[in-house]
Formats: sequence, structure tokens, C-alpha cells
Amino acid sequence: MDIDIQNPQLREAAAQIRELIAQNNGKTLLVGGCVRDSILGVPVKDLDLEVYGLSPQKLKSLLESRFKVSLVGEAFGVIKIHGLPVDIALPRRESKAALGHKGFEVMSDPAMSVREAASRRDFTVNAMAFDLDTGDLHDYFGGEKDLGDNVLRHTSEKFVEDPLRVLRGMQFAARFDLTPDPETVRLCATIQPEGLASERIFEEWKKLVLHGTCPSRGLAFLKDTGWLQYYPELETMVGCEQDPEWHPEGDVWTHTLMCMDAFPEERVDDEREDLIVGLAVLCHDLGKPLTSEYKDGHIRSMGHSESGKAPTRSFLSRMSNQDDLSDAVTALVTNHMRPTELHNSDAGDSAIRRLARRVGRIDRLVRVARADKKGIGNTDPGFPAGDWLLKRALELKVQDSVPKPVVMGRHLIELGLAPGPDFGPILDACYEAQLDGTITHLDEGINHARQLMANTCSLGKQGET
Repeated sequence: MDIDIQNPQLREAAAQIRELIAQNNGKTLLVGGCVRDSILGVPVKDLDLEVYGLSPQKLKSLLESRFKVSLVGEAFGVIKIHGLPVDIALPRRESKAALGHKGFEVMSDPAMSVREAASRRDFTVNAMAFDLDTGDLHDYFGGEKDLGDNVLRHTSEKFVEDPLRVLRGMQFAARFDLTPDPETVRLCATIQPEGLASERIFEEWKKLVLHGTCPSRGLAFLKDTGWLQYYPELETMVGCEQDPEWHPEGDVWTHTLMCMDAFPEERVDDEREDLIVGLAVLCHDLGKPLTSEYKDGHIRSMGHSESGKAPTRSFLSRMSNQDDLSDAVTALVTNHMRPTELHNSDAGDSAIRRLARRVGRIDRLVRVARADKKGIGNTDPGFPAGDWLLKRALELKVQDSVPKPVVMGRHLIELGLAPGPDFGPILDACYEAQLDGTITHLDEGINHARQLMANTCSLGKQGET
């Protein structure tokens, strides 16, 4: 086999590093994701190299003769090449010393065998190594066959040492549409989170959302391993029945998985935008377990959109302290029914402007609502309500932003109003008039503000008498 390194700088760096190591009686292997991706026919965009036969000091000295480098971790755990996505490491022995993903004592071992080093990797599809000197593929645990069979399998008994590997399994199953091996599922069920750092947890969830081709695979893996209990907001969706007339696909959990599998079609290759929308799709029905009841012969979930606010914030707070992210996702969750509602009522411009103010970007909201619609198993790809709303929002210039205030503080100052207690209420009143369509340009805004100032002054004089 060959490794398809399309970036010429990356290809040249790999060749130089291999030559340096070989000249000093060492061996260089490509390992991990770049080997997996190459077998899958995915162009290699970053390199993980493992070097055998050299001491940490010797390796560092050789690399510094050609590149600017930095060290990561104890005992030269990883050497990074500045300006290039290249990580170079020696095979390492790790012993569990404390709880969590970081609770390991790490020591480099240049004399370790390639097989033993591979046994310490998480899954067989990540445990393959490609010899840059000979072109041989080292695959001691059947990773290539598992890739061909679409199987996710742990590499060895050492898997249980790092609880983060369960979440890595979640996102790998989602990204590569892999079916977890039953023994791997059983093994994961014996592992507990052990106080994993929230930022590392969030990184695995981000990979599921941003790169999952079949996100339901990863979410089902989380449920099957028992790890859904650590995300109780999601767990409540399991078994929460929906009315079959409107949701023939099944309970809220099944619906959410179908929505998540529809989400990849809604990505726009903007990481921030896709993360916000993807998380909103995941969380959009978290309010249903709180509101569902059997009434008038049907299962109804009145007010579930607004009730989804608290569990959405709770779920996100387990992984991230980014308030702006939580605000953006929650706004989409609490308004995800609005495109259909506004379309059905043929709402006016004011309602659309006010919706834009609430959600920040109407185009985001339509992407969430469209995935929600696809999550009922409807083969009809159309979404007239979304098309209608996007067209109207585009005409009003609010499809990707909140309406910008026409009247600003500086305008009030120019009219002679000094900053004070009346300042904010007058600006707010002008903005409300703008949303209603009373103000469409600055001259109308100035006249409206002048009238409000006159009324405020008049009321003030009445209060004095």
C-alpha cells in the first residue's frame, strides 16, 4: 500500500524526517489516523509518526537540525513541527497513576516492539502502522479487516485504562459508520468517566457533531454501553412516547437519532455554525419528556420548545462554559417550531424581524427545523415552511443577522438628550417601532425619537405639578 500525502510540504517533511532517522539507525512509522484514512481513501492532512531505536535526546537533536520544534508532555512524549500538522513520538509505556484521562505516568521506550506499541492504542482501526522505509503495513490486530467489515473493536485489554476511549468510540462509530463489536460494548460498560476533564469530553462530542456521517451510530453506542446515564438530559428521551399519527418513527430518542442522521446534509463547512446547529438538532426535543401527556386521544407535548431551555443548558454545561454557545443553541431549541407556525399563519414582517432578534440567524433556525422534519421518516425532502421563511427573511435582510437598530445613542445626543434614565427606554421604543415596521429609515427614526422625547418631557412636567 501507499500513503496519499497530497500536501507537498507535508510530503517533503515526512521524507526528510524518515531520512534523518534512517541515517541514525532508527525506524520511522506512520501510525494512527493517517494510516486508517489512507486505507479508506481519504487524503492524509496530518501526520503522526512513531520513531524506534533512538533516545529522546537524540531524536530531539536530529529534528532540531532541520526544523523548529516544540515538546509536549513529559519525557519528550510528543515533538511537534512548527508550521506543519506533524506530531512525532517515541513508543511509550504508560502506567495508571490517578483517575481520569490524564492520570498516567508516561515514559518513552525506544526499544519497545511495534506490536506492543500498537496494543496500547484504543481501537484496531487506529492500531495500524506503515513503515516509511519498507512500505510494509504492520497490522497485528486486524484493523484493515475491521475497516473493511465496518467494525469498531478495542485493540487489547489495555483499553480499559483510559475512560475517554468510550467517547472516542462514540465519535468513531459516528464518523466512519462502524458497528461496535459486542465485546467492546461490554467492556465499555465496565468503565466509568473517572472525572474526565470537560474540555476533553467536549472535543469528542464536537467530532461527532462536526464530522459524523452517521451520528446515530455514535449515540446508540453511548446508550448500549450504559454511558447515556452520564447525560441524563438525553437519557430521558429514551422511551418517551410520541403520538404515532405525527411521529410514526417511534419515541423521542428514535426521532432525535433520525434528525441527527439528517443533520450532515445541513452542514455548511463553517465549524462554529455547524456546531451550533448540530447541538440544537441534538437538543431540540429535550423538553418533551417534561411536557408530554395523553390528552384527547393523543400524546401531546404542549410547550416543549420553551421547556427545552433548562435541559439544554444543563447538558451543555457538562462539557463547556461557553455562555455564547449555550445562548445560541438554546435560542434555536426554544424556537424550533416557529418556521412552521409562522408559515401556517402567513405571519407579517414584524413577526419575522422579532424571530430574527430571538435566534440571531434565521438561516440557522431553518436548518434545525429542516432536520427535525426529516426526522419523522418522511421521504419528501421538501420543506415549504423553511423556504418561505428564508425568502421573507432575505427580503427583510435578516436571514443571517439580528435587525440592526436604525436609531442609535448618538442620534439621541444629537437631538439634545443627555445620557440618563430616559435614554434606554427611548432607544428600546424606537427599536420596537422598527421591528413593527413603523421605522424603515433614519429620518423616520429621528422623527419618532423626537416625538418620544417630547412626550417624555411632557410627562415629566406633569409630574412636577
